[in-house]
Amino acid sequence: MWRIIKTLALVVLALFTLFVVYEVVTFPRVAGLRTKNPETTSMIETRLREAREQGREPRRVQQWVPLARISPNLQRAVLAGEDSNFVAHDGFDYEAIQRAWEAGQKEAAKEAKQEGDEESAWWIPDLSKFRRGGSTVSQQLAKNLYLSSERTAARKIKEAAITYFLERSLSKCRILEIYLNVIEWGDGVYGAEAAAQTYFRKPAANLTPQEAAYLSAMIPSPLNVFNPQKNPRRVQRRQRVILRGLNHVRLPQC
Repeated sequence: MWRIIKTLALVVLALFTLFVVYEVVTFPRVAGLRTKNPETTSMIETRLREAREQGREPRRVQQWVPLARISPNLQRAVLAGEDSNFVAHDGFDYEAIQRAWEAGQKEAAKEAKQEGDEESAWWIPDLSKFRRGGSTVSQQLAKNLYLSSERTAARKIKEAAITYFLERSLSKCRILEIYLNVIEWGDGVYGAEAAAQTYFRKPAANLTPQEAAYLSAMIPSPLNVFNPQKNPRRVQRRQRVILRGLNHVRLPQC
């Protein structure tokens, strides 16, 4: 019996070692992003694959521009909507995570009360709100660049590790520049320049505060919840909220 247990322990240790080695070998080398723009992202590749699976011709509209050619209005609007403490935190906004957790608990309590299950309400927070509300620009970039959209503990751990190295390898300006050039702004529309041209027929450098807030309002779900074709009023409501926060956001010094 002891020999069997010892053998199983060795097998488990060997498998764990192989797993660690694999993760180390395949872990993204984010330092290269200091000088090299990513040619594609996990998000873009996922969308291209989805289009092919649906029998559609994949669409990708994207034009990389330096941060200096992206309107400060858009920079502020995006941070107002996604990560107002971007300049101050180290990749993780713990206050935002706490607020998101509390919001999730309140929403869960409300739903549980409606369903007549008040006893368990405070133990089952709405984790979808927790994920979104506590996610910084750096975390979103880590996921966008390298990870899938699956919601597992393993993916969140890897996201945290990549975020840590992004923050320590790149400046805040570079993180923001990459983020604004790769995020999704509609079906096949990626980056600030493509979004500005698609929705306003102008360069990203010339966006007004209203236009910038409109684009920022779409970021959480540009294909569905905040798709301006499907839900224009939702986009407009979020646009108004973001506009009120523009003057309270600090931009990184570049």
